[in-house]
Formats: sequence, C-alpha cells, structure tokens
Amino acid sequence: MASPIIPNTITVHLGAPDQSAENVTVPFADYIKNVASSEIYPTWPESAIRANVLAQISFALNRVFTEYYPSRGYDFDITSTTRYDQAYTQGGEVFENIGQIVDEIFNNYIVRQGRVEPLFAQFCDGVQTQCQGLSQWGTVYLANQGLTPYQILQYYYGSNIGIVENAPVGTNVPSYPGIPLQRGSFGEEVRQLQIELNRIGKNFPAIPAIPAVTGVFDVPTEQAVIKFQDVFNLYVDGIVGKATWYKVKEVYNGVKRLSELSSEGLTFSEAQQVYPSVLRYGDTGIAVRIVQYYLAFLGYFYPDLPPIAIDGIFGQETYDAVLTFQNKYGLDVDGIVGRQTWNELQRVYRATVRDLSPDYQTYIGEAYPGRFLVRGDTGAAVSRLQSNLRRIAESDSSIPAVQVTGEFDAATDAAVKALQRQLGFDPTGAVGPILWSEISTRGRGY
Repeated sequence: MASPIIPNTITVHLGAPDQSAENVTVPFADYIKNVASSEIYPTWPESAIRANVLAQISFALNRVFTEYYPSRGYDFDITSTTRYDQAYTQGGEVFENIGQIVDEIFNNYIVRQGRVEPLFAQFCDGVQTQCQGLSQWGTVYLANQGLTPYQILQYYYGSNIGIVENAPVGTNVPSYPGIPLQRGSFGEEVRQLQIELNRIGKNFPAIPAIPAVTGVFDVPTEQAVIKFQDVFNLYVDGIVGKATWYKVKEVYNGVKRLSELSSEGLTFSEAQQVYPSVLRYGDTGIAVRIVQYYLAFLGYFYPDLPPIAIDGIFGQETYDAVLTFQNKYGLDVDGIVGRQTWNELQRVYRATVRDLSPDYQTYIGEAYPGRFLVRGDTGAAVSRLQSNLRRIAESDSSIPAVQVTGEFDAATDAAVKALQRQLGFDPTGAVGPILWSEISTRGRGY
C-alpha cells in the first residue's frame, strides 16, 4: 500500500451506494470546492473555513486511499450523500473565498503522527447532528476565540495529529495489479498481499501466517490465500484475481479500522515500497535487470527490438528497447515501464516461451519458464533447474548436492539459497529470471 497521492480526479456517485444514480468524475480540487461550498458558509472566520476544508480533504482522501467503495464492488470513489460521506451538489455554486482557500491547500491533509494514511476526519454540523469528530459550527466559536486552523483540528481530533503539506498530485491508479497473482508471481503487489494477509490472520487465526514476506508468491502465500478464500466464501483456487484482491483489501481495512476515526493506522514501514512499481531512465537494480532479461530474450525472435546488455542500468539502450516494445504492442510510448508495459512484457515473454521450438535451446540456452520457481513446484522446469544445480555443486563444494527429482524440495531450496548468498542476492530460495540465467550459464559450463 503505497503512500498517498492527491488524485487528479475523483469519481462521485450522485446518490447512496446502492442507489441507481449517475457517476461523475471531477477534478479533486473542484470536488473539494463544491463540498466546502455545500457544507459551510463563506462568511465564517478564515480559520474555521480552513479547518473544515482540511477535514473534508482528509475524509475524501481516506476514501480514495483505502479504496473503500471499489473494495466493496462499486465503481466510484465516494458518494454525494451525507449519510455516508459528504455533500456534493452537481453544478453547485462555489464561493470565491472558499475556492481560493481550496486552491491553496487542496494537497494538504491530516494524519496521525507516525502514520501514513489520511485521517478519516469525521465531522458533522454540531447542531442538528452530533458525532465523535469535528463540529462545523463549533469551529466558528473556536476561530472567534483566536485558535488557528491546526489548533481547531487538534481540539477535535487530538494533539497527536500532523498536517502533510504539498503532497504529490498524480493519477489515481487502482491497486489491483491488472493480472491475477498466483504461485510464482513476484513484486510489490505480492509483498503487500503478504503483509495484509498476515495482519488479517491476527484477527482470523485460521488463516496461516506467511513466514517470510519476500514479494514472491510462494507455497505459504498460496496456502494463506486458499484459507482466506474459504473463510470469506470466495472461489477457492489459491489465485488472487480481482474479487479476492479487493476482498483482502476490504477485510484488511476493516481489521486496521483505516476508515474510522480510531484507526490502528499504517506505519511508514508498512507503506514503504520495496520493489519499484515504475521503472524509468536512470533507475538501477534487480528490477531493471529483470526487464532487460525479458527484452534481451525477446530480441532473439523480434529483430526490431534492439540488443541490450543485462547490467541493471536503465540507460539509453534499455530506454530505446522499451520504446520499441511499447510501439510494437500498442502501449503508450513513453519509455517508462509501468504496470501496463510490465504486464504486457510478461505476457509476450510467456507466449514466446510456450511456443518455443526445442531447436532454439541449442542457440539461446534454457528459457526461463516465465514465473518464479519456489519450493513445492514440480515439473520439467524444476528438473532443468536441478540438473544445472547438480553440475554446479560438482565443481563448487559450497553448493549442496541436489538430486534431479522434478520436485522443488528442501535440498533444492538449500542449494538455491547457498548460491544466492554467494552471488550477494537476498536468500529467498525463489528462482527468478536473473538467477535462472546465472544457474543455466554456470550449469552448462559457460
């Protein structure tokens, strides 16, 4: 779960959640101007207006950040009714002074100190309705007593709040990765899934803990997914498609109370991304090497893809290869490896390997199977892995001996981890494209 950004737009359902009504997508700042002009008065003291606007921003951002409605199967971010959210009047008048304030602070929001998510800044008018959060008319009284906007917010939400200022603005991208996650999948989405399942398991002990949060979808992750699906009456297949993904999100938000004023909250370490979701010119590291491996392999079959070195540096030749790939497969040609480019790169690679003639093995070596191999896997790819590991072990006593069984067993796991330590990799026991290439090369004596 990445740190929040201010979305360029927000989709508003013009009615109650289950009511048949129009969805409208509007710029986020315009949405806040409309809400503020519908909820409060332009004649109020400026400190009161600013405090209310910050509460309204935080409330809306909490809905977006937690995917409160998408995780429940809806196709919008927030509703227009105060029974559930905050007032939005399509085509409503925006007061000039309120609009100016919103333009100044629309990318500021409230958090608990030491927490990441926008505070679920509950509020009510304080006259006709009462609530645990901010009283809108009460802010007028406090402003007239000389309190600043921050002091007003502290009065209602506690002294342990902070204000995030000038947060980045960007596209609101759904958290679902766009393709199902299953055994052998890898990346930040898998890592977040593992974190969320482990937290859910504290409230639902039937869901087994995942011992190592590595970002690799291994057998323990699959077992946790299967039990989660069983507990929450989903189709049980161990694969995280869209329905399972958003059910995990909904339950996780629920056990963490992220959509409540008394939220457990997300720490910076929980929200920190370990694996980059976007790769661009100038980036370095293992994720870049994986992209380069795919592109270099595909270059054997598609001459229009320029040859590139697998060096972990996103330089000009990698940039040119990404541009060529994007143009060839009808993607946005921007030279950036985001979700769509990454998913298409994996799809094309797997399709190419699936249709690969055995004759090509002589020229290009053993093709990576297109998914991480993990303990518990079986099949021909595991047998090829074990054959190469056995040959490596014959000439390197630091690598444990492996039998060719076609089953990724404890001995195979130990050999893989030993080789990872030798190469300076994180010893996860999972074999991705870079390690596969290294094992294949060494195993064949090159």
